[in-house]
Amino acid sequence: MKRLISIIMIAMFFMIPNIVNAKVIKVGITQIVEHPALDACRKGIIDKLKELGYEEGKNIEYDIQIAQGNIATANQIAKKFVGDKKDIIIAIATPTALAVANATKKIPIVISAITDPVGARLVKSLERPGTNVTGTTDMSPVREQLNLFNELGIKIRNLGVIYNAGEANSRTLVKFTKKYAKEFGWDVVEATVTNSSGVLMAAKSLVGRVDGIYIPTDNTVVSALESVLQVAYDNKIPVITGDTDSVVRGALASLGMNYYKLGLQTGEIVYKIIHGANPATTPVETLKDLELYINLKAADKMGVKVPESLIKKATKVIK
Repeated sequence: MKRLISIIMIAMFFMIPNIVNAKVIKVGITQIVEHPALDACRKGIIDKLKELGYEEGKNIEYDIQIAQGNIATANQIAKKFVGDKKDIIIAIATPTALAVANATKKIPIVISAITDPVGARLVKSLERPGTNVTGTTDMSPVREQLNLFNELGIKIRNLGVIYNAGEANSRTLVKFTKKYAKEFGWDVVEATVTNSSGVLMAAKSLVGRVDGIYIPTDNTVVSALESVLQVAYDNKIPVITGDTDSVVRGALASLGMNYYKLGLQTGEIVYKIIHGANPATTPVETLKDLELYINLKAADKMGVKVPESLIKKATKVIK
């Protein structure tokens, strides 16, 4: 009998997963700055992986590092992750993605909130990346976003754009902004910054020169969005943004992505890579479902009367 019990216990030992010896996936997450859109993206990634069975403290270990808008810091983080021999690196926003892509050609990199992965030379094509990088893109529907000025009945002759010319994603978006502004018969007035402390002065420089301001998904400017909004409120200048989280913070409107949902989609790609998918042949994905956010409080402060037809179309209305 004792021998039978011993055999059963040995069999059960091999049937039950050996949690103690199970491999813990080491994941490095690098993010250029903290702001609601990127933070929501990161949360979506972690939540999706937890839903799929990867929970911190059990079988996955996250090392989350924020570069605070500093490229040199982003490069240091990238080198640290490579030195730590992470199993996967998740890079949120273009500057941090470039940093890790330059630091390693071997460790799988999953990107998110990257405007133009091909233009940034992170991948060869969206359909077939051809490198150790894949993930998701947040390329903005710039034409549709600019057209919100028209739908809101705002007459634009000169459009202000505030951005960091050092961000590759922003240069791409401003190129599209100029293209579509010309189509609408508008002139574009640029105000560039190098860091978040310069955002207030950039916004002030547009007063009296523009009829509206467009803020693309520029990490530097969005991190200091309140500086732009205060100038806009004081001078009745409508502000349209490239991300919906900025509308919650006080911008007038946006037709954009839900960054939490983008994070969820990115998490699914991370899961595939963990289970053996090759980044080189895993397509870069985009979130197709756009959401219209309108802030009626901001509209009042900016002197804009929002048409009822547009309010009815909105995914979310802040009152």
